[in-house]
Parts: sequence; C-alpha cells; structure tokens
Amino acid sequence: MIVLVPAPVYEELRAPAQAVAPGVRLLPYAEDDAPVEGADEAEAVFRWIAGKRYADLVVDGPRVRWLHTASAGMDHVLTRPVREATQARNILVTDSGAAFEIAIAEFVLAWMLMVTRRLPTLLEMQHARDWRWLEQDELFGQTVGIVGLGPIGRGIAARAKAFGMRTLGLRRTSEPIESVDETLTGRDGLERLLAESDWVVLAAALTGETRHLIGAGELACMKPSARLINIARGDLVDEAALIDALRANRIDGACLDVFAREPLPQNSPLWDLPNVYVSPHSSSGWTRGLHERQKRLFIDNLARFVRGEPLAGIVDVRRGY
Repeated sequence: MIVLVPAPVYEELRAPAQAVAPGVRLLPYAEDDAPVEGADEAEAVFRWIAGKRYADLVVDGPRVRWLHTASAGMDHVLTRPVREATQARNILVTDSGAAFEIAIAEFVLAWMLMVTRRLPTLLEMQHARDWRWLEQDELFGQTVGIVGLGPIGRGIAARAKAFGMRTLGLRRTSEPIESVDETLTGRDGLERLLAESDWVVLAAALTGETRHLIGAGELACMKPSARLINIARGDLVDEAALIDALRANRIDGACLDVFAREPLPQNSPLWDLPNVYVSPHSSSGWTRGLHERQKRLFIDNLARFVRGEPLAGIVDVRRGY
C-alpha cells in the first residue's frame, strides 16, 4: 500500500509508520509540480499545514480512498474539486481537530485570565513605576457560552469548569457533553446562550449555515458586560456589526484571533479599539506538542486504515465538518 505524505514530515513519519503498518510504503510529495513516482498507486494522502498540492493528488489519484488533514478546520481543505471527488468516489476524509484541543483551549483561558485579572494594565503600571491597588475580577462563577462543541470546544469547557465557571454549549444535537452544564440547540438555544454568557467563545466550523452566525441581532442579545472570543473563523462574525457594537460599547469587548480578511488590514479599526485584543491567527501557538499530536493522529489512523477499522476524526463532507 502506498501513502503520499508531505516532504517536510516524511522522515519523521517513516519509522512510526513502519512500526504500525509494515506493509505500507510512504512516498514524499513536494508543494511544487514535481511528479511523484507511484502517485497513481496511492491509496491515501496526508495533507500537512497550509499544503495545497494534496488537492491534485486526491482529485487525480484513481486509487485514493482516504484523505487526512493536519488541520482542524475544513473550509479551506474541502475545495470544490476535492469535495466533488470525495463525494463521487466515497473517499474517507479525516481531520486533526483533537490535536488542537490543548493549545487552543489554553489560549482561550489565557485570554480570559488576562482580561479579568487586568494583566495588560498591571504591565503598564510596572513600566510606569506606578504602585497602586487595582480592582480585578475572577472567572469563578462566571458563565462561558461555547458555540461549537467539537474537540476544541469541549477542551475549552473542561478548562473553564476547572476554574469554577458555568458552561453552556451550542451544537446541532442535544446529547449531554462532559464538562458542559447545558447543551443547547437551534436558534432559541443560541439566543439563550448569548443572553446568559459573560464570555461567548466561537469554536464552530465555517459552513454556509454558520457564515455571519453572529451579526447585529446576535450581538444585541449579549450582555453589555460580556466579551466575544473568536478562535474559529473570521466569517462566523459580521465584522462591520461587531465594530459598531464595540464602538458603541454595546458589549464590553472582544478577543479576536481570526478575521474576515487575513492578515488583518492595516486600516482596520480593530487594531486600535481599546476594548479589543488582536492576535494573528495564532491561538494554537504551533507548539511542539501540537505538531507531535498531529503526526500521532495520522499514524494512529494509518494503523486503523490498514486494519480496516473505523477512523478517528471522520468528516461529514456534505456538512463540511
């Protein structure tokens, strides 16, 4: 069995792959148009971070049965040709959402702690040699509403519970989720989550249904004291409506890692609004631990694929996540 893997991680994957699947031959591919000898015989393709060559290898690979991506989001992976090929040929698609749980959930809690304990102000006071007491807040007892309860959303909920927070979650179905006090669904569930939360965290996939999920009406449902955190996709939010709400202090602020246009344009008001914290699509931190988990997920799924067992992280291509 031949499996195509990105050249940058080929050497790191070769030995672990042989250990779990001795009959598998890994072939490296580059992001340029260089031909890959044996690609026509490949049964699986691994997409690494920001790679685009995978698309041609899947679409043009007559024997490909499985596509695995190292990313969590699928909106940029399931391009139209890839979506059509996977649906027409019943190609399995799996993602690496579980690998991102730790890094992104820690980042979200770091943001929340930074705001409640007023760490930026304390640093400014240090630089100004300003010694005075500063009133702060606590996360304990506050409510966090998490929109999207995949691995990342569940990871955020677990860490919020450890700080004594009340957790609400929104998802398509209402089955109970560990560390989530209440699981809500539908439009009514979204409005209730927005109205009751001190923190609204967006961790949902971007699809046709979720584009501009948070607009002027939704922002009006939020408490004036609430903050919005977006670590998913910028287009989940109507950015113009958010800027208006922030300027008018209709919500207390926002912590934004993703934007409608990236890099965030230099003339965007979000850079300078005093109640906004901006980071450059880096909530995962691209940590060493994250990279190791991404590779381990692929290796574990490779072992399952060879044995004919169900794979982890299966994507519903029609839904887009």
